[in-house]
Amino acid sequence: MRLTDFWERMRTHFGADYADSFARDHVMSELGGRTVHEALAEGRPVKEVWRVVCAVMEVPAERR
Repeated sequence: MRLTDFWERMRTHFGADYADSFARDHVMSELGGRTVHEALAEGRPVKEVWRVVCAVMEVPAERR
């Protein structure tokens, strides 16, 4: 998964304004106590981060 695909999926699910806010502020234990931005900056695979977001936020299967 490319980073551009990731952000498009985030905007589709959360909305353009909330996607970045969620990614910056929501700390997830599944990402080692990191936010999406922190996990991506540390080099976590984009697909892995997306899977965590989907699991934590119960993203519908058709949007995964």
